[in-house]
Amino acid sequence: MKGRMLRSLGGAAALALVVAGAPLLAQGAGPTDADLMNDAATPGDVLTYGMGPRAQRFSPLKQIDAGNVAKLVPAFAASLGGEKQRGQEAQPIVYDGTIYVTGSYSRLFAFDARTGEEKWQYDARLPDAIMPCCDVVNRGAAIYGDKIIFATLDARVVALNRETGKVVWNKQIADYKEGYSATAAPIIVKGMVITGNSGGEFGVVGAVEARDVNTGELIWHRPVIEGHMGTLRGKDNGITGKTNASWQGDLWKTGGGATWLGGTYDPETNLLFFGTGNPAPWNSHLRPGDNLYTSSTIALDPDTGVIKWHYQTTPHDGWDFDGVNEFIPFDATINGKPMKLGAKADRNGYFYVLDRTNGKLVSASKFVMQTTWADGINLKTGRPNYIEAGRPGAPTTEKGKPVFASPSFLGGKNWMPMAYSQDTGLFYVPSNDWGMDIWNEPIAYKKGAAYLGAGFTIKPIAEDHIGALRAMDPKTGKIMWEYKNKAPLWGGVLTTGGNLVFTGTPEGYLKAFDAKTGQELWKFQTGSGVVGSPVTWEQDGEQYVAVMSGWGGAVPLWGGEVAKSFKDINQGGALWVFKLPR
Repeated sequence: MKGRMLRSLGGAAALALVVAGAPLLAQGAGPTDADLMNDAATPGDVLTYGMGPRAQRFSPLKQIDAGNVAKLVPAFAASLGGEKQRGQEAQPIVYDGTIYVTGSYSRLFAFDARTGEEKWQYDARLPDAIMPCCDVVNRGAAIYGDKIIFATLDARVVALNRETGKVVWNKQIADYKEGYSATAAPIIVKGMVITGNSGGEFGVVGAVEARDVNTGELIWHRPVIEGHMGTLRGKDNGITGKTNASWQGDLWKTGGGATWLGGTYDPETNLLFFGTGNPAPWNSHLRPGDNLYTSSTIALDPDTGVIKWHYQTTPHDGWDFDGVNEFIPFDATINGKPMKLGAKADRNGYFYVLDRTNGKLVSASKFVMQTTWADGINLKTGRPNYIEAGRPGAPTTEKGKPVFASPSFLGGKNWMPMAYSQDTGLFYVPSNDWGMDIWNEPIAYKKGAAYLGAGFTIKPIAEDHIGALRAMDPKTGKIMWEYKNKAPLWGGVLTTGGNLVFTGTPEGYLKAFDAKTGQELWKFQTGSGVVGSPVTWEQDGEQYVAVMSGWGGAVPLWGGEVAKSFKDINQGGALWVFKLPR
């Protein structure tokens, strides 16, 4: 178990991992800060969203490999049961013989990792007036000590006792009546639970905040829209940006920028990385300027919440190209120079590599079929080369001139996390090729009401596919291989030391591919669309793979013509666990 790790480290190394001010846990009490930071290197469990604070989703395990994965069989399936099905986008957490997984409608389950037997279930008491934009999903939990912690659709963070499922603390992070919600898996750094918020379609203000993992008390709060005041331990801690620097009038007060996907953390640079969502409203003609810090990646000091750098992928966004996509730290040598880097496959269709120490752009490469809104990224300025005819027009009395835009607002890559293989040096990106007719409409802000100012119809752009799993070389920006899928890809990716890449499809399959060539090696029909994120771990000398099955999310709700094509996919709710036969 990871509790032994501190004993094996030298005293100085152990102290470096146990950060000053973080809670110290009794031996055997559960995962510690040091355990979480070392998650990627200890494959006996899965303690963090992303399988490590950097969220590379890479496991060194190789018992299951490209040569034997075809023999993979189910160990068990555990149902989430009841009528609350819908989209199951969660990633499991695995610790001490228990699998913890969140479900739709803000539920959390504990299953025996050997038998699939349910140990306990927690159902949040959700009010009737919640306003989730994109299904009633939840993407996962965080574990620390004796607690398992997750966010709920009524914009709360709840800590449960991991053995019993009983509530330890329950804190409100925002007002759901204003359109706020929460769907992301929290991350835990230095004894703090760090979360974002959802609700960008309602004119909310995106923010990141940190709470004491033991009490839930707020430590710092950092809005991501210019003009709003941050706080640190109950005191003002500086305004974000500069008021009216990139927003006119009072538009910053309802500026959007929801941080709805959660973040990653790099212990080397001591930086948190969060993506920020679309500006509000969608109608860009109503808010001249770059609208910072929307559609951006921001780096924050985890001790104070102060923004250390930012990179805006879509300044003055007019297509709902949220910049929330995960920023994954990795190291590489480019042009003979070793660099501390980070990569992000953005909604806008470009794959970005940044210097993670300062946010400077290193490269930007198109990873989708087409980008009609821009014809590239200027490497000197870091800004897109906009195609002005690709921006939807200003509305008149009813609506502006429609344009065809690609990618669609559902993105070249949406929420579903990519993976990075330390063996191949490639990123595996679950992407989609589609477009949309989009037009702007007049809109005025009303508290708690949708704040779009746009209409749209999503359309396919290729006859043979929408989804495409693509292997990207971050050093060259080239696509090394791709696997095309008829339906959109909407689930996360896992890669392993066994030369494997796992991901799911809406048609119901969990699939395994050769990490070097993209050859499909195995598939299993789970009975419903797979839109969760797979994980792997070692238990009792055997390697296991687990994934959630249950079709839903934004595609069937917002997908237009695309959604009609796949309207007959059955919903579901089950945890599937696989291993090699003995």
